Amino acid sequence: MTENVMNKKGLGLRRVLELVLVCAIGIAVNMLLSSMSTKLELPFYLDSVGTIFAAAVGGTLPGIIVGLATNLLKSISDWPSIYYGTLNVMIAVAVASFTWDRSKKRILIPLIFVLAFIGGVLGSILTWFLFGFAGEGISADLATWFYNHLFASKILSQITADFCIDLGDKAISVVLAFLGLLLVPKSMMNNLHIHGWRQKPLSFKELRTINKTSVRQISLRTKLLLLVSLAVTVIAVVSIAIGYYLFRETTIKDHTEFAHGIVKYQKDCIDPNMIDTYLEQGENAPGYKEVAEQLKLTFISSENIRFMYVYRVEEDGCHVVFDMDTEDVKADKVGSVIRYPEDIAKNIDKFLAGEEVDPTISNDSRYGWVLNIYEPMFDENGRCVAYSCVDISMNQLSDLTHAYLAKEIALFLGIFIMVLCLVVWLADYHIIYPLNSMSHGASSFAYTSTEDRNASVERIKDLDIHTGDEIENLYTAYAQTTEESMQYLNDLRKKSRQIEKLQGGLLMVLADIIESRDKCTGDHIRKTAAYTKIILNKLREQGEFTDILTDEYIANVIQAAPLHDIGKINVPDAILNKPGPGRLTDEEFEIMKGHTNAGYEIIEKAIANMEYSGYLEEAKQMAHYHHEKWDGSGYPLKLSGEQIPLSARVMAVADVFDALMSKRSYKPPFTYEEALKIITDGAGKHFDPKVVAAFEAAIDEVKAVCEKFSSDESYMGAPQKEEKEKEKEKDE
Repeated sequence: MTENVMNKKGLGLRRVLELVLVCAIGIAVNMLLSSMSTKLELPFYLDSVGTIFAAAVGGTLPGIIVGLATNLLKSISDWPSIYYGTLNVMIAVAVASFTWDRSKKRILIPLIFVLAFIGGVLGSILTWFLFGFAGEGISADLATWFYNHLFASKILSQITADFCIDLGDKAISVVLAFLGLLLVPKSMMNNLHIHGWRQKPLSFKELRTINKTSVRQISLRTKLLLLVSLAVTVIAVVSIAIGYYLFRETTIKDHTEFAHGIVKYQKDCIDPNMIDTYLEQGENAPGYKEVAEQLKLTFISSENIRFMYVYRVEEDGCHVVFDMDTEDVKADKVGSVIRYPEDIAKNIDKFLAGEEVDPTISNDSRYGWVLNIYEPMFDENGRCVAYSCVDISMNQLSDLTHAYLAKEIALFLGIFIMVLCLVVWLADYHIIYPLNSMSHGASSFAYTSTEDRNASVERIKDLDIHTGDEIENLYTAYAQTTEESMQYLNDLRKKSRQIEKLQGGLLMVLADIIESRDKCTGDHIRKTAAYTKIILNKLREQGEFTDILTDEYIANVIQAAPLHDIGKINVPDAILNKPGPGRLTDEEFEIMKGHTNAGYEIIEKAIANMEYSGYLEEAKQMAHYHHEKWDGSGYPLKLSGEQIPLSARVMAVADVFDALMSKRSYKPPFTYEEALKIITDGAGKHFDPKVVAAFEAAIDEVKAVCEKFSSDESYMGAPQKEEKEKEKEKDE
């Protein structure tokens, strides 16, 4: 095992231990402060300080672990606490979503209000479904006060009370967590926030860059979240629906069994053989009052018993045998005949026949949901003499099922958010970040130079992705292919440069041959190249053409400058070296002007047979356009202004200046002052004014070039020649 691998394992173990430590501290802080708040009877919970601390230090997952563990431990002594674990999970996610920096305290106030909304508003709604109005919590008294003095709505009163209490609770919690955060080393926070990396960790700046990688439609991360969310939601909805159905059916069954028990007890209290006597003599019948008292005690023993009575059902109606008074309904007197209740009317044939009747559930606008139980009573002759009846209130069933749904959803949301965050964490560190890192490495690959290409390859190799699955295989193949491709490209570029150098050398030889044909030009191609370099550097120094004048561009133009007159190979010697003071005829001048197009075509053919060459492209431009003029009066295309390529505009100044300063068969050389004046006077007409300004500003460097070639006396102007002859006389 290499030392590098051992170091990685050691760092990974250290991060795990730090994570465990942070979670343990967070759980301990939550339990301690919550217990202290309860014992001191403080109007705050203080059970989320550790959750906030863990989420701020380690991110979403540590915060969720602390939040869920806290509520699980609290549920040992206070079972309903488990349903509030979802709120702690939401708090962890909210805290982790803030960019934590101990120097940025301005995040505390908005964070307090966000957490107060989660605990105060969402928590209040959960409490409403679980326990009803002012049912649980330290805000119950405040909710009652709001309802009695401010609001007509109970739910609004409870939410307001819970939010006010929770605002203070979260303010204290956030401040305490922030103070604890000051004690945590920054290196530990960085380690915990990147503990899931399966590659060389990127900086947060690099991470933000790769996370902005554009996708065609939906990102892989979003697809994973949607699939997991859909799967978990479907499972949860089906599970909750099944649980709700079973809970409701079980609750109805429990109520039914309870009602049958009451009916059976009622039947046990009544002697069926006395029913006729009770109907004939009423309350004066022997033992009637004693039986009625027993039934009354049973009736008031449970608030779920809505009505309790005994009827004999006959053709003319229901004959009352026993009936119990309620707070809102007075009992019918014994012996009275009433019309059939709706549930009896629906099954009147069975009642008249003395048969068993199935329980029914009726929904009355006055009494709400009611479970109706009827059992026949038979005398010693087997005759059905009456029905023992009990109506059980089912209004609590709605409250119970709503509370059950709230509990199920609360538990589901907590687990759902935890699973979602876990999936996001696994997807990010095992799939998304590695893939985005490789994508970013490919998209930002620099091809500009060998050094840049090698640096880009090294950046890809430094990612060091080791997920141990297909992603790692993909990365290994990707890195290897990239490195080999760059090696091949470097070899190809090297050979191309050799070919380009050879071809360029041949063109330079050709330029020298052409110059040697022109007996008047001397070192014209070398001097114009030097002037071109001076002008380009001065233009960049003056801040002109900043988007064009890169190092590469300037180097290409300087290298290309000697080829600007290569087209003169097509000009006959008789015209090229016409002697005497006579000027070229119009026909001869047209032939001379053709050297621009000829130079363009020669270099164009050279480019067609090789890889792209920046300096040959510029050579082509200069050969073609260096006789164009700023005002459009030049040749061969009569271009004007910035239609003329910059390299050609620069060469125009260099070419004319050298021609002015050189002796020709048809003219003597000019002085510096005369040549410079002609150049400056031509600004805006013959030449680009900016190029002329740069040339004039660099006149000292221009003179230095002139001095360098001063050994050729045919080049010197009269004052310079006389000065040189005087220096020779002094030396003698």
